[in-house]
Amino acid sequence: MLKSLGYVGIRTERLDEWAGFASGLLGMQVAERGRSGLILRTDHRAQRLFVEPGHDGVSVMGWEVADATALAQLAVRLSEAGHLVTPGDPVLAEQRRVQELIVSCDPVGNRLEFFHGAEAAATAFVPGRPISGFRTGALGLGHAVLTLKSLDAVLPYYVDLLGFRLSDYALRPFKASFFHLNSRHHSFAAVETGVDGFHHLMVELTALDDVGQAYDLAQLREAGVGVTLGRHTNDYMTSFYARTPSGFMIEYGWGGRSIDPDTWKSFECDYGPSLWGHERSWLDEAKRNEARALRLAAAADGRRAPDFVVPPCDNPNHA
Repeated sequence: MLKSLGYVGIRTERLDEWAGFASGLLGMQVAERGRSGLILRTDHRAQRLFVEPGHDGVSVMGWEVADATALAQLAVRLSEAGHLVTPGDPVLAEQRRVQELIVSCDPVGNRLEFFHGAEAAATAFVPGRPISGFRTGALGLGHAVLTLKSLDAVLPYYVDLLGFRLSDYALRPFKASFFHLNSRHHSFAAVETGVDGFHHLMVELTALDDVGQAYDLAQLREAGVGVTLGRHTNDYMTSFYARTPSGFMIEYGWGGRSIDPDTWKSFECDYGPSLWGHERSWLDEAKRNEARALRLAAAADGRRAPDFVVPPCDNPNHA
């Protein structure tokens, strides 16, 4: 029923830091900047992220549906399952740069907005620093990952009501499940950490050098790197995780695998979350050691992901 992750809303007490971080490190375009916050672009859309004053964190995830009919059907489905659904008024729709939306919350209180009719910008995307561009289009903005006290308490909402489909799951060094909506390997994931929260947003670049150059920039910032450069086992993404001024992380990656949602078979990824790299500062020492042991075992077993290059026609900014 859902198509992709459309936008993300962010709160911060550090608007100036966010402007420099989004533009100077990530290469996003600051489309608007004022007392009410920042509007950020990553492609042809008028808005992909918005940053507002407030207590640091993620305020909303916006999920796109096909049209008004799909939105109405989703509203009924959520309401019949006992979840409060509120129609977004015209003022909110204008703020979100969409035609129509509804508002609800998942079982642990994360605000979700569902919408259709995203507004295209009147001008071309202009990156904040020289980059090749973001891989978006039908794949959406990227993927969002939550931390949860209990996966079992929350994931039925996302699977049974919202229609996310399991890509794969892991049990070590932490329990995690990954879900797809389109040909991006996952648009949503959740990690069982014992705490409900927002873990990271992933944005994907169309060139590996964009990632490497951002990695250099992130290392110049105090505590700027949350997870070191590495390559994932499940979606093949080569990435690092930058710490945002709001505390959560943004995974900055390249080379994510594409899947066929109609034929994909889910599986347990039992040899760790990364083939190499990705030292995770957010894990305790025991879990970091376990993750490192899994990486070394994968290397000893000769585990390899295929080389991957995004074809030129897959860059939505050239469409």
